[in-house]
Amino acid sequence: MTTPELNKRDTLIDAYFGEYGGQYVPDALYPVLDQLEAAFVEARKDPEFLAELAELQKRYLGRPSPVYECANLPLAGRGRGKARIFLKREDLMHGGAHKGNQVLAQALIAKRLGKTRLIAETGAGQHGVATAMVAALMGMECAVYMGATDVARQQPNVRRMRMMGAQVIPVTNEDGGSMANAIDVAIGDWARNLETTHYVLGSACGPHPFPVLVKEFQAVISRESREQMLELTGRLPDAIVAAVGGGSNAIGSWAEYLKDMPGNADVKLIGTEPAGEGLDTDRHGAPLNRGVIGFLHGSRSYVVRGATDDEVGESYSISAGLDYPGVGPEHAYLMDIGRAQYVGVTDAEALQAFRMLSRYEGIIPALESSHALAYALKMAEDAEETGEEINILVNLSGRGDKDMEYVSNILGDLLFEDPATHPVPLDIKVSDILSGMITESNEREVGRSVEYHS
Repeated sequence: MTTPELNKRDTLIDAYFGEYGGQYVPDALYPVLDQLEAAFVEARKDPEFLAELAELQKRYLGRPSPVYECANLPLAGRGRGKARIFLKREDLMHGGAHKGNQVLAQALIAKRLGKTRLIAETGAGQHGVATAMVAALMGMECAVYMGATDVARQQPNVRRMRMMGAQVIPVTNEDGGSMANAIDVAIGDWARNLETTHYVLGSACGPHPFPVLVKEFQAVISRESREQMLELTGRLPDAIVAAVGGGSNAIGSWAEYLKDMPGNADVKLIGTEPAGEGLDTDRHGAPLNRGVIGFLHGSRSYVVRGATDDEVGESYSISAGLDYPGVGPEHAYLMDIGRAQYVGVTDAEALQAFRMLSRYEGIIPALESSHALAYALKMAEDAEETGEEINILVNLSGRGDKDMEYVSNILGDLLFEDPATHPVPLDIKVSDILSGMITESNEREVGRSVEYHS
């Protein structure tokens, strides 16, 4: 891939994880990135800021989120008695996901900088909901850019955002409109409105300082879970499994375990990328498994391979929140040094896990989180075969209310059958169903959309 040379500007915090990260943006954005970094460095050592954030996380979001041990999963013959699966219940947070953890922090920093308007991109809508609810809380204007594909499959969250006063702007292109397109348009908005606007980037990707900032404020997940697992089991988990798109929930669920603390080195960190219709097809969103090193949205990391090595390809996933052609730079670094393992989970496997947790635990997970759960269930089956005893912690990053209509359209009456006896067909294809949903959604959104041009 023909790429710019490494751009090592002077920053207050190292902008790189190994060779990944940096600030590959138009010159006009350097001052605002520097301003944000300076405000972040000041805020994270300011007791008043930290106390206000902690109070909001407790009283507004509902932290700490509990760790729950599955009562019925894995099933007998599929790991029961060998594997114990624990869920870090980020789905119980206000807004329905982990996203509020760092949105609150970014909004507080934005207010310190005198900003009056928040903008965001969103895929699954969970980050958009978090931004909309925090903007409402703090009396700020809010605009959320969302790929037209995602507007179609996440209508419940579109309605939530608009009800809370946010302007939701569908981003369209000839391929439907993706989260990556929404980020491009949001960056353009930010560049035009730097004086009044803060861009609340939703994941641990993008230009420095966003990957560091997002990790810092999502790390509350792992600070809690480390203490909770020690209290529940007397030891750390053997493995922590989290879904990886841009990478915020995974890096937050791992952050405390990346520190030099007793026992941490023995905890396996496993990220599940969306394998879509298969890693050997062009219908996936797995840059760490099948990508190349490139530049996307101001950062150097792995990206989905395009038609040539000089192009970033289109990503695909049944899950809107994982449908992104890049990944945060720290994940690239963790893979390279062997500290974390990244695996692919297909649409069919995620749908099956979605049904299994719903039927056997009474918890409807987000499709994003279902990718992590699917791999945990596979690990349990492997433990059944090997006789290994293993404790697995899954970061249940969001709840699945938003996905119910979408999944129902895909599965029809199969949704209501027992998934243990009526599994999802391995060759299921979502594309045709999604295409029809996009057409209907675009007709509803006439007059609200903006068109993306690469």
